[in-house]
Amino acid sequence: MTDPVTIKIESLNDWRGALLARIRRAINDADPGIIEELKWRKATNPLGVPTWSRGGIICTGESYKDKVKLTFMKGGALDDPGKLFNVPASGVRRAIDFTQDASFDAVALATLVREAIALNLASNKPG
Repeated sequence: MTDPVTIKIESLNDWRGALLARIRRAINDADPGIIEELKWRKATNPLGVPTWSRGGIICTGESYKDKVKLTFMKGGALDDPGKLFNVPASGVRRAIDFTQDASFDAVALATLVREAIALNLASNKPG
């Protein structure tokens, strides 16, 4: 049986699906403990939004007509050594917009994901 995130990616039968699949690989390669699922299903988006978590939500991957947006829930607190964030901060969240011709550094993305995981795990520690 195909998992829900794969179904969502395959439903984007254009460049967005291929790009989201590459982004997904980089995220999942960052840490074997990452949980991926679909959240926020609604009539206008019945398959929902791919979401990656470990110790809390790391990021979401939303598809729009002209881009794939990767939003980090605590992105405002991340260093981003690979300078991947390209969307102005929105409170605590920060995002990366990937357009059709976008290339990205999978190693830098994995580093950012690991930094987000460390932040989630540190904020879950008692005391």
